Amino acid sequence: MKNLNQKWIYLLVLSLIWGSSFILIKKSLGGYTALQVGGLRIVFASVLLFILGFKSLKTLSKKDWKWITIAGLCSSFFPPFFFALAQTEISSGITSILNSVTPLLTTLVGLAFFGLFLKGRQVLGVLIGLFGAVVLIVAGMENNVDQNYWYALFVIISVVGYAFNINIIKKYLSHLTSLAVTTASFGVAFLPALIILVYSGVFQQFVGNSAMHEAVWYIMALAFLGTALANILFNKLIKLSSPVFAASVTYLIPLVAVSWGFLDGENISVLQLLGGLIILFGVWLLNRKRQ
Repeated sequence: MKNLNQKWIYLLVLSLIWGSSFILIKKSLGGYTALQVGGLRIVFASVLLFILGFKSLKTLSKKDWKWITIAGLCSSFFPPFFFALAQTEISSGITSILNSVTPLLTTLVGLAFFGLFLKGRQVLGVLIGLFGAVVLIVAGMENNVDQNYWYALFVIISVVGYAFNINIIKKYLSHLTSLAVTTASFGVAFLPALIILVYSGVFQQFVGNSAMHEAVWYIMALAFLGTALANILFNKLIKLSSPVFAASVTYLIPLVAVSWGFLDGENISVLQLLGGLIILFGVWLLNRKRQ
């Protein structure tokens, strides 16, 4: 019962944090390029994690580092860049909605590569949640016809990376602490992200640029809360629950993100609200226990 309550608390907290990340990316892009936003997000988060979790790296074996490297590239390196790139052409609310296919892809990757087994009720929950996401996507496209949805591919690639990351952590890294896994994953991403930042010229451009000075606070919030803290909590959630339950956080994220988008002037329709309710039902069905 304790684990049951804890995993729902983690799920809701993560929904609020990650749901707010999309509006933070949008605000960050007001002063920086997509590559700069992604790079700074990784570097800032890595510095905080190194301070908090450097000692925990001693617990990793050589075999662990093999899986950490794969998981780190899949979840900690490419997605921060790809989500920022996607939001240069797609609204924050729509990007978060596209992200909600994570449970389905986590399930498919788990079934194909990691020996995952699902009950019929769980499969139905995943499909209902996916249907709700499709309703939200269609509604978003109708409300925002001027957006370039080819950039949605950046989100889908990131989601595939998340799906592998979740299954790898559950199967091969569950013996490590959440802090160790998160710190090591960003340790893998830190150096290439720093190289990209140097190449982008962000440090030279920052001096005397008021837009960058204002936007850097959004990036810091994104890095410290939406990246470092959120990943620690998420890795803890994976250990407490199943890969599918952990991935279902992405079904709740759009509800928060679309709300933030609405407050920031993005369009929201009744059809989008309906899609959100369908998603909530899918999450409930996915995780409901038989009496």
